[in-house]
Amino acid sequence: MKANINLFWVLFAFCLAADVTYIIWSLADPIHGGQIEWVGTLGIGLAGVLSGFIAFYVGAAHKAQGAELPEDRLDANIDDGDAEQGFFSPWSWWPIMLAISLALMFLGLAVGFWIMFIGAALVALSVVGWVYEYYRGNFAH
Repeated sequence: MKANINLFWVLFAFCLAADVTYIIWSLADPIHGGQIEWVGTLGIGLAGVLSGFIAFYVGAAHKAQGAELPEDRLDANIDDGDAEQGFFSPWSWWPIMLAISLALMFLGLAVGFWIMFIGAALVALSVVGWVYEYYRGNFAH
């Protein structure tokens, strides 16, 4: 985790240095007439700000966990970082159905608004099916 934090801080510093260089370069460029090119300046600057946010959040989360994770210790075994990640249905088709119906909704944004209504109905059906998957059928409780 410390390596990730350090990498994001390095990315933050690099993006800020690249942003300053980009501003100076755009001011010196005769094509832009000595003006700042705002799209690239804001894009690079916001990428640096985002990496700084991520570095700060990961550092705060690392500190809240006791600041000692198994992957940070040299004497740790592989099994030390093997925690329970949650329960996932191994043969569930509902996530695929949900992905297809969400894709249909976004297709409705691009092609025709009426397609979104079909996608929304399929999203509702997929969410209900996924939530109540273990309440009926072969895997009922």
